[in-house]
Amino acid sequence: MKKYLLIGVSAFVLGAGSMAYLSQHAVAAAQPRASTYRMLLLFGDVLDTVERQYVTPVDDTKLLRAALDGMLTSLDPHSGYLDPENFDDMRDQTRGEYGGLGLEVTSEDGVVKVISPMDGTPAANAGVKPGDYITAVNGDSVLGLSVNDAVKQMRGKPGETVTLTIAREKADPFDVKIVREVIKPKTATAKLDGDFGVLRISGFNEKTTDEAEAAFAEIKAKNPKMKGLILDLRRNPGGLLDQAVSISDLFLEGGEIVSQRGRDPRDVERYNARPGDMIGGLPIVVLIDSGTASAAEIVAGALQDRKRAEIVGLTSFGKGSVQTVIPLRGGMDGALKLTTAKYYTPSGRSIQKTGIEPDLEVASSKDEAQTIANRAFQFSEASFRNALNADEGKVRKAPHAPAEAPPDTFDVKKDFQMARAEDVLRYGSVAATPKLPKPTARLAEVINKARVAEVKPPVAK
Repeated sequence: MKKYLLIGVSAFVLGAGSMAYLSQHAVAAAQPRASTYRMLLLFGDVLDTVERQYVTPVDDTKLLRAALDGMLTSLDPHSGYLDPENFDDMRDQTRGEYGGLGLEVTSEDGVVKVISPMDGTPAANAGVKPGDYITAVNGDSVLGLSVNDAVKQMRGKPGETVTLTIAREKADPFDVKIVREVIKPKTATAKLDGDFGVLRISGFNEKTTDEAEAAFAEIKAKNPKMKGLILDLRRNPGGLLDQAVSISDLFLEGGEIVSQRGRDPRDVERYNARPGDMIGGLPIVVLIDSGTASAAEIVAGALQDRKRAEIVGLTSFGKGSVQTVIPLRGGMDGALKLTTAKYYTPSGRSIQKTGIEPDLEVASSKDEAQTIANRAFQFSEASFRNALNADEGKVRKAPHAPAEAPPDTFDVKKDFQMARAEDVLRYGSVAATPKLPKPTARLAEVINKARVAEVKPPVAK
């Protein structure tokens, strides 16, 4: 009986203290809430003024949807509002079939920017590259449009021609004509290259893991004595988290693959591998580049941290956040795509902005080596002004001359990064692989100093 009384008294004291705190907190919270209400009234006043005074009649629904999207995109580059039509398109895309050009795009300062073209799609076949800016569609400017509105202009009936105006670093704007197709991207394909298998994963939709298993089984049947596997994740813009987890699980016997942590430090969700390695412990090299993003970085990070694979290529994109799609009224009013967590590799690394650094850095060409040496031409998550901050004290690697680039004797028609990945498998590790001389790329700071030296001060007369 005494125990219950003691608990009761303790509860009363705690409750009284809490009420005092909540009372003070309510007063403190009243001012910010009043400010929010005032801003909502201001929004109504602005909408009313636009309706009455704009030079032509306006579409209220269009204005309000744009306001919703603007509010969300101000948070970070990957949050946004999907109207019902775009929500349906997104669901089609994750299911693995939709109509369009085959581009993964984002918005940077009101300009549509290509993250990556998807393998085998019209955009990839037309030569669109990661980092390209799309400034117009069929001659109509898309500058200032939301990503959703710009994508609407690019999608349409299969068989129709779409003209994209492309702005690219070190080049004058140019037009590219692309014929729309029903996009059924096969996200996983495999081939044999001598004693090694190459599994190419270009994205992560609902079919990716099934396709990967089937593709590997096919090449394994052709060469049961395969000596190693190259997992090619270059130009992979990401996709579904569960597919990234299941692809990683194919190569791991157990243990953590990735964790995601939300706003509350206690809100941690961990994803673990199950027993069973699809390739029976064969050595793996993972190929990555600056177009390797999001879900693809989860796979690369998991295999690197768990010492299951070594990484060859270039530092990845650096998108370390997770987006949750939240349907509104069951999707009738579209959906919110909202950043709800950051993800962490098994060792506890957040790669937000910083990306995954390869164990052997290899540029695909001398031009690419020069690009890496010049900060102005790098395209990554860190290039977005409103990207979420990296972990305390962590920054993306500064401009530098890459460790390797194709020597003059290398056949330009071949894939140098792939060749070096095969070398790593052949020698057994990055450490044992003979290194090549560093390329002669000029670092950005050296170039800038030279330019300053060229500017002579005016001579007084």
